[in-house]
Amino acid sequence: MSKQELEATGQDAACCPGLSAAPLDEEQAADLAKVFKALGDPVRLRLMSMIASRGEGGEVCVCELTPAFELSQPTISHHLKLLRQAGLIDCERRGTWVYYWVLPGVLDRLAAFLTAPQPAGAPA
Repeated sequence: MSKQELEATGQDAACCPGLSAAPLDEEQAADLAKVFKALGDPVRLRLMSMIASRGEGGEVCVCELTPAFELSQPTISHHLKLLRQAGLIDCERRGTWVYYWVLPGVLDRLAAFLTAPQPAGAPA
């Protein structure tokens, strides 16, 4: 779910309830389904992990991603495109190379959604 999509729906990190806090409405479910569908492929999950491991504000060149897979460059580009369309990453072309980074707050929003609130006094 991209920042623009969240703003358009009036959602932000503070107002998106966790999975166990309240049932999702149709729009929230559709937005989250796009994200989880994109992450549901092992190659895309690995790509996301490789990009996210660069930390907040970090970026990685596609030239560093491609050798990690036994896939063609066009196939890797297709997977990266699906991650971009899901609003998880963004990119910028610099000369012949494209650099990718995780959009700010995306991982925090997903973690907040999946993390169930702990009852008071419950062990962590």
